[in-house]
Amino acid sequence: MRKFDLIVIGSGPAGISAAVQARQLCRSVAIIERRTAIGGVCLHTGTIPSKTLREAVLYLTGYRQRTLYGASYRLKPDLAIEDLTKRLHITIEHEIEVTRNQLLRHGVEIFEGTASLRDKHKVVVMNSENDKTVYEADKILIATGTRPIQPADIPFDNQYILDSDGILKLQRLPRSMIVVGSGVIGLEYASLFSALDIRVTLVDAREKMMPFMDSEIIDEFIHYLRKNHVTLRMGEAVTKIAVEGASSVVTSLDSGKQINTELALFAAGRIGCTDALNLDKVGLKADEKHRLKVNKHYQTSISNIYAAGDVIGFPSLASTSMEQGRLAVCHAFGKKSAGGMKMFPFAIYAVPEMSMIGQTENELTKNKIPYYTGKAHLRETSRGQILGIGEGVLKMLFAEEGDKLLGVHILGEGSSELIHIGQAVLAMGGTIDYFLEHVFNYPTLAEAYKVAALDAWNNRQVVSCPIPEQQ
Repeated sequence: MRKFDLIVIGSGPAGISAAVQARQLCRSVAIIERRTAIGGVCLHTGTIPSKTLREAVLYLTGYRQRTLYGASYRLKPDLAIEDLTKRLHITIEHEIEVTRNQLLRHGVEIFEGTASLRDKHKVVVMNSENDKTVYEADKILIATGTRPIQPADIPFDNQYILDSDGILKLQRLPRSMIVVGSGVIGLEYASLFSALDIRVTLVDAREKMMPFMDSEIIDEFIHYLRKNHVTLRMGEAVTKIAVEGASSVVTSLDSGKQINTELALFAAGRIGCTDALNLDKVGLKADEKHRLKVNKHYQTSISNIYAAGDVIGFPSLASTSMEQGRLAVCHAFGKKSAGGMKMFPFAIYAVPEMSMIGQTENELTKNKIPYYTGKAHLRETSRGQILGIGEGVLKMLFAEEGDKLLGVHILGEGSSELIHIGQAVLAMGGTIDYFLEHVFNYPTLAEAYKVAALDAWNNRQVVSCPIPEQQ
């Protein structure tokens, strides 16, 4: 029986980060991965594929240039699914190679197979030929990720009715589709397919989409969805989805409406991949969504078994999963770490992008914290004009007492990159003075920070300077 200091179950962002951190602490590490290739959901069906597909769509459709050249501009007319998946396969294969080389370079051993717990120190691995091998470790990290929810009454067929994993296996581009679920995944795919001039209907039983985001940013985003001819059916639950005829999907809503499309994407939630782990063998129990509960050190109720990444729930981001895996290993092997999880940015790679960090107006109002705001429209910056950006806004919130930055909210291309400037200022406890008194490269989109700060400062002034009368 091989023994390691750490066994990691799952090779997504949390698992890889944990394994590398453990090797940097000179610990022996094994990763167990059920797929034939490492990378987890993030690399194979989630983060990397969907963002690569997005980039391919925006490039080949000429979407980013339509503000300059007109709504009818297309870089490649008559796009086929093969045009999009070509870039997808190249990117995934490259990422798999880079990730595998990184692990091997650090001396991490990789074993293919399905892992289950025999006891709190032993892991059983069954390979594709049903051969079992037992490995032992002082510490175990569960980083098995999640999978899409597939309700029993939805007849998924991977052709006309798909989940967010199956959408990457499309055989052809439909002319119309319905997306069930207005969470991160649903919004990203709904806006992405609408950029392909596909008629999209977005349905959700909830009245509001993305309630954790700034409401003004969401209102702007909804405006652009409708501008791209997306039909919104918020506050309406789906009662039935069925294939009728050769290529027609009929979705019935509790309001009595029936929506006919060529394709249905069900993206209403994910559950943890914990079924095969035999958690009961060690006295662990998953919640109703198959997720594991952990403490602030990412320990489960069994002190030597840790869990990190999407399998523990919110925020379920690749970025936070990496940090969770690293922090879990640091605690497991006694290395102190300040950690970077007190404040982290969100990014939603819809069309257009959205990103945020810090508090929202709703939170500040609820907590009775006086604040003032400043905004800059990206299309009004010189760089925005050069790039042909037709939409986007950068919004900052400052405390009335002390002028401290409280939150940054951005809608528009590049927002997932721009947010890090706000993140740095927030982390350092900076105020509006940082933006007012520092020089930003010109022309850049980052200049929007200075424009928004000036707008905030002007909004705060009680007395404004009168405009002199013309002689």
